[in-house]
Amino acid sequence: MEWSFFAFPLEYLPFVFIVLLIGFTVHEFAHAWLADKFGDPTPRSMGRVTLNPRVHLDVLGMIFFLLIGIGWAKPVLVNRSRFRRPRAMGIAVSAAGPLSNLLLAFVSMLLWYSLYQTHLLDSASRGIVVAVQLFFYLMVAQNIFLFILNLLPLPPLDGYRILEDLLPRRVMMKIKPYEQWLFYGILLMFFIPPLRAVTIGPVFSLQNDVYDAFMRVGQSIFGFAIH
Repeated sequence: MEWSFFAFPLEYLPFVFIVLLIGFTVHEFAHAWLADKFGDPTPRSMGRVTLNPRVHLDVLGMIFFLLIGIGWAKPVLVNRSRFRRPRAMGIAVSAAGPLSNLLLAFVSMLLWYSLYQTHLLDSASRGIVVAVQLFFYLMVAQNIFLFILNLLPLPPLDGYRILEDLLPRRVMMKIKPYEQWLFYGILLMFFIPPLRAVTIGPVFSLQNDVYDAFMRVGQSIFGFAIH
């Protein structure tokens, strides 16, 4: 298969776009919903406690994802001081986004297997079968990638926000001045092939391992493998 200027084959792009639209929307909604439940009115006042993709989508972030394989949605602003337990609840709100992507991957895997279990695709054309397979493959794989990527302890990722709430304040104050440079470092990891190989490369390897584990779970539940 020939690869294009984009991070994905051209024929994948419509499916990748839809998958990212779902993944980003659920991710940001999870942050907003839990922050709202914990007593912070900020996300609701900004209209973020919704599953409307238009509220969460960042066009530039989507374009970057399609081009280099990393992108972003509009971040949900959270005021941790409104939480009863700012640090513990802050960690939960930060983790909610990545965990929602992991849940999406798992549910997608179950739906994928269920389609085969119920033989709903038996009478479908070859084109429809291929499209369904590609969609569910990307739903599982890309949401696993979003889960792993967002847990990296680098700004502005959720893993860094979790680290902020775990480390002593004096330590974070020493790190704060370097946040923007750490962000640029993430971009360099994706743009420069040698750096990509030794930094983000292991993330992709871990993504494949988690994907394989998910599919083995599906096989153990349904009694057959999807190829």
